[in-house]
Amino acid sequence: MMFSSLLRCRKWAKSDWLAASIGFVLTVFILSFFYDPTVPSITSPTNLVKLKLSCTAKERGAFCLDGSLPGFHFDKGSGSGSKSWLVHLQGGGWCNTIASCSARAMTSFGSSNYFEDEVEFPGVLSNDPSQNPDFFNWNRVVIRYCDGASFSGHPEAEFKNGTGLFFRGQLIWEAIMDELLSMGMSDAKQGILTGCSAGGLATLIHCDYFRDHLPKDADVKCVSDGGFFLNALDVLGNPTMRSFYHDVVTLQGVDKSLDQNCVAKMEPSTCMFPQEFVNNIRTPVFLVNSAYDSWQIQNVLVPASADSDKSWAKCRLSIKECDAAQMNVLQGFRSSLMDAIGKFHQNKAGGMFIDSCFIHCQTVTPGTWHSPTSTRIENKTIAESVGDWYFNRKPVKLIDCPYPCNPSCHN
Repeated sequence: MMFSSLLRCRKWAKSDWLAASIGFVLTVFILSFFYDPTVPSITSPTNLVKLKLSCTAKERGAFCLDGSLPGFHFDKGSGSGSKSWLVHLQGGGWCNTIASCSARAMTSFGSSNYFEDEVEFPGVLSNDPSQNPDFFNWNRVVIRYCDGASFSGHPEAEFKNGTGLFFRGQLIWEAIMDELLSMGMSDAKQGILTGCSAGGLATLIHCDYFRDHLPKDADVKCVSDGGFFLNALDVLGNPTMRSFYHDVVTLQGVDKSLDQNCVAKMEPSTCMFPQEFVNNIRTPVFLVNSAYDSWQIQNVLVPASADSDKSWAKCRLSIKECDAAQMNVLQGFRSSLMDAIGKFHQNKAGGMFIDSCFIHCQTVTPGTWHSPTSTRIENKTIAESVGDWYFNRKPVKLIDCPYPCNPSCHN
């Protein structure tokens, strides 16, 4: 429609078409990096939960990238779960430039104007005990992601960008937390903060804040799904992800939300990587991650910029298409994850489910969270493993054997 209206105004010259083409390609490239297509959609025709725009955000100055109000979806708990709360932080990549944040501001990842009015709550969010045996009757919340910096941007960074963009992720997090506390979470007996992808990273960043704002006698823990992004070089030896995080932190002033013990010792953007701060988190943490995380393989290990000859084109999209040499590289990536979680593995309060599937985000889809065909390690689904850990039924430190040993993997 935009292009047709312009055509009606005047006939374009060749230079106009060239400029438009370049602009379109640039926009597609920007969207491809900040948007994570593997984050499962939570839209479905059944069990829909309504959107609520924050009623405290405006007075707190908490806005999405475009200045619209942030929001969340709330499904009230019942019975034994009426004083238990599970808060899920939505994922969906990041934006690291004015151009990418401006593009993001015209999507549901940057503006509540594009939020769905109702969404499905699947997996760990489900109210179906057959799909979510331990948490089905808890108060369950999804906080929508519309800031592009894992709920961690600060408004002070806005003054140097000269645009109308709002970098208020930290304020969004605080405003909605206050609202949830006023809705009954201040009396919680049990609480879990969880999230997937960029939301899984946000879960680790904000875990102790969540713990500190719930009652002292509440049993509070955090579950990060697909949020353990590695500080690893790509296949050409370039620090692609490290450079990207540096731009996110610099643009949105994220350093103020990061672990300050880490920031005091190293370049702030390095503290976006969980391996640098997960051992400083006081609250018990459970890691759900694939050792062959599909998003990380496609964006950290083999980003498009590192595959100009397309030799990785098939492998980076499907692990089944990798040749022997490429599999050696992927096994090396798995080894890097094992090294990164080595100290955390010794944490008695922590838990983990590290499988060997080619996947990203596994707690918010019923097929991977808990079903007859779900991925299993030692015959336990992710849901059973998280439940055993949260309720202290048994320690859970599950690490899968290397690919391709697990036949229960969907990919």
